[in-house]
Amino acid sequence: MRRDDISEGHPSTSGFLLSEPNFAHLRDMTEDRGLWEHASHSTPRPEHGFCNDDNARALVITAHERAADLTLLAGIYLRYVLESRRPDGTFRNRRNSVGTWVDDTGSDDSQGRAWWGLGAIAARAPEQWMQETALEAFQSCAVFESPHLRANAYAALGAAEVIGRSGGFQPAVELLDRTTASIIVATRSAIPWPETRLTYDNARIPEALLAAGLALGDERRTAVGMRLLEWLAGTETRGNHFSFTPVAGRSPGDHGPAYDQQPIEAWAMADACHRAFVATGDSRWHELVIRAVKWLFGTNDANAVMYDEASGGTYDGLMATGVNLNRGAESTLAGLGILQVAASLRSNSS
Repeated sequence: MRRDDISEGHPSTSGFLLSEPNFAHLRDMTEDRGLWEHASHSTPRPEHGFCNDDNARALVITAHERAADLTLLAGIYLRYVLESRRPDGTFRNRRNSVGTWVDDTGSDDSQGRAWWGLGAIAARAPEQWMQETALEAFQSCAVFESPHLRANAYAALGAAEVIGRSGGFQPAVELLDRTTASIIVATRSAIPWPETRLTYDNARIPEALLAAGLALGDERRTAVGMRLLEWLAGTETRGNHFSFTPVAGRSPGDHGPAYDQQPIEAWAMADACHRAFVATGDSRWHELVIRAVKWLFGTNDANAVMYDEASGGTYDGLMATGVNLNRGAESTLAGLGILQVAASLRSNSS
């Protein structure tokens, strides 16, 4: 496996050896109906079935790739998301191992993630039919509405992708404006963070504002996104590494490392800081991207490597005593997403 040097300060300086993404475990976790949600160590657990959350996130990942077998996987994930659509344009979420839907309508987060995945495919899918199919689905994105900040952030990221591909595609413009406006409103009454406590996938909130600021030419959204990201990155830094909010959340006044920390936090932070780096050119954001990458490779509160290079799986949680050895879909996609961000840095610096 080819390895490249990448380090804090500048992409061309030597220091941190970084692997190319390995998609073997993602392949093993996928079958014709979709991406299995859970694994026992590296073995899929069919009894837990599938969910739209993971298949939509898998679209975000595979939209970046051009290998033929990964294009086939993208087609599987796209079919899952499209088959989850209800007549009213909303999405189901969960499907059992034999392919039967087991819910009527998915959570708000799963709705937002569906639009995020479809937006990524509409913008960057490896095949034209995938782009066209996803863009056609976006014609009905006006049905999305949620009071939840993360659900709005996910949908906003998908809408920003569509706008980046097609310019003024009106349904996506309206969705992006509406979803990020709700985040802006929340920031007016809660400073420095628009919630009473940190919960999960936190950096997606400022990332959505940064994406909207660029796509809509709105300096206010950009400025608020930068403010939130500055605060979050500082709050989740301990010494020379990230100490992410654990799965149970973090309240004001909580101190010291807490567990278990989830790989999705590192992926969201890497994506958000990379977006800030591209927007500003400030090398400090580049350094924070690398800090998020290094979290995956052991520069974290437990000094534990979270990514299994041999399989391409990412462990489900960082614990005080090491790692949760299960490698489910969410965590594995997060690890691959982190490595894709790092590859983007290398590409931008070459």
